[in-house]
Amino acid sequence: MSQEIAVIGSPEFTTGFRLAGVRKFENVPQDEKDERLDDAVESVLGDDDVGIAVMHDDDLDELSRQVRETVETSVEPTFVTIGGGAAGGSGLRDQIKRAIGIDLMAEEDENNE
Repeated sequence: MSQEIAVIGSPEFTTGFRLAGVRKFENVPQDEKDERLDDAVESVLGDDDVGIAVMHDDDLDELSRQVRETVETSVEPTFVTIGGGAAGGSGLRDQIKRAIGIDLMAEEDENNE
């Protein structure tokens, strides 16, 4: 069974993904994030067709503590956050490691030493 990618965020954030063919998305305008972001994330969490959910890193700060903890520990769907500056590379590495259970870049790090 193939699973889909979902994108959660402002219309400006989701538009590029939609143009690239992502069909599942939750648009949450910036001025409504306090009221609607938790519900949008919970909707994606409850969708069995979604395998990967993409959010902007800054939106994690807008989530309630309970929903944020669920996002940070969710394996299916796996949440990938983008944006947020220099920490993105190691953050993505940790997200991949959590999702599949192994560190794909460990061998590369050993070869570089």
